[in-house]
Amino acid sequence: MYDTLAVPGKDLTLTIDSELQQYGELLMSGKRGGIVALEPQTGEILALVTAPSYDPNLLVGRKRSPNSVKLFNDTINMPTFDRGLQAMYSPGSPFKILTGLIGLQEGVIDTRTPFYCNHGYRYGKQPNAFMGCHCGIVGRPVRLVTAIAKSCNSYFANTYRRIIDNYENPSIGMDAWSNHAKSFGLGNYLGYDLPSGQKGRIPDGKFYDKNYEFRWGATTTISNAIGQGEVETTPIQLANMTAAIANKGHFYTPHIVKKIDNKPVIDSTYTTQRKTTVSPEHFPIVIEAMYETFTRGTARYSQVKGIDICGKTGTVENFIRVDGKKVQLTDHSIFIAFAPKDDPKIAIAIFVENGGYGSTIAAPITSLLIEKYLNGTVSRKHIEDRMVNLSLQKEYDKKQELLTSKNDSIATRTK
Repeated sequence: MYDTLAVPGKDLTLTIDSELQQYGELLMSGKRGGIVALEPQTGEILALVTAPSYDPNLLVGRKRSPNSVKLFNDTINMPTFDRGLQAMYSPGSPFKILTGLIGLQEGVIDTRTPFYCNHGYRYGKQPNAFMGCHCGIVGRPVRLVTAIAKSCNSYFANTYRRIIDNYENPSIGMDAWSNHAKSFGLGNYLGYDLPSGQKGRIPDGKFYDKNYEFRWGATTTISNAIGQGEVETTPIQLANMTAAIANKGHFYTPHIVKKIDNKPVIDSTYTTQRKTTVSPEHFPIVIEAMYETFTRGTARYSQVKGIDICGKTGTVENFIRVDGKKVQLTDHSIFIAFAPKDDPKIAIAIFVENGGYGSTIAAPITSLLIEKYLNGTVSRKHIEDRMVNLSLQKEYDKKQELLTSKNDSIATRTK
């Protein structure tokens, strides 16, 4: 085999907004997670941030081999693991928007349907058959807009149960719910022009028929209603779901290549509208609710003057197993948003591992990114400084200490 002369590759023009990408990387300093920003009207990927990351120059030249060994063997920080495309997380409360939309489409609720929340939703006689809620609305009816703005678990648990129970058996009801969710690009590969990714998971009737030997129903799977349970998504899938909501029921397949040798890429895969199974008339009320999340809801402290942002906070419980015992760590912080409300130019999803409440870290970072992209600058420097300088390394060290103590105990027992 003889060496041959290198053949120059084709020039690629990417859809990435370099300033937004760099800013996202800066804001994720000292944190683990992923950010994906899309242009809703085209599906172009504006930012694709994974943290922690690495300098690509380390994999060029004579030091490529030792550097690659070092990077790929770092199983703690996993810098080569693209969390924006590959990490699967429970989507948490942002998924409640989808539960509401499916409920509207299935006709089991309307915009005025009331449910009551007594600090949570009780779905059985057993003491643990209770889904707690922190919306703070007790003794008065909760309707869809308020349920989204205040993130009421009880409302969406009731809605989910009605969806599943609307059919002759729970397996058929689960299939109906699953098909609606998958039409937003969840539970499967999106078909983007990037080399890696994960399918995520949206369970269907067969999934539960296979995994449960006993009779199951809506209450068995009730955690799906609020984006937990068996539901898992990647950040790019959740960003795409957000774009579909911004577009009132359709999206374009996300893509990162804009031009090849300065010629626009014309591929129907990326220029054809993909429609959801939820009718366009159901989206305005949900968009209004996402707007109220910023004006009077869980993201009200992340408002940007002059920009109407629609969003939804999320906080997902985070557990690991140590010596067979379930140990709870600090929750993951999640946020989705698009802006401006009436003419969306950007849709974002962000996951910050061990970041706590969605309103404390993910929401401010998202609002800073939106302000930077739409205005070209950031006015809220105090928030920017706080997010840039915020490190969660102590949280990650805590997890590592627990895992190390587990390994030490195993080694001790095997001596």
